[in-house]
Amino acid sequence: MSESAKRDPSAPKFLQISIKDSEGKEWSTLIAQAKDFSTGSVGYYASDKVSNPASGERYQCGLSFTLIGSKPGK
Repeated sequence: MSESAKRDPSAPKFLQISIKDSEGKEWSTLIAQAKDFSTGSVGYYASDKVSNPASGERYQCGLSFTLIGSKPGK
């Protein structure tokens, strides 16, 4: 695979993401790890199951953050 067209040299190795409801109650905290995507783009990715603290119902959560312009040839 070719090198990405763009990288952010000051980007950290991970991001900590807090998921809160509209009243500010925290549902979960996820860690998004730095990732080289199969498309050639770079960014961050996190995936986990998150529970509603009020009902206990569980949700599947997947988050990706892609550096704009990091896909090769773009």
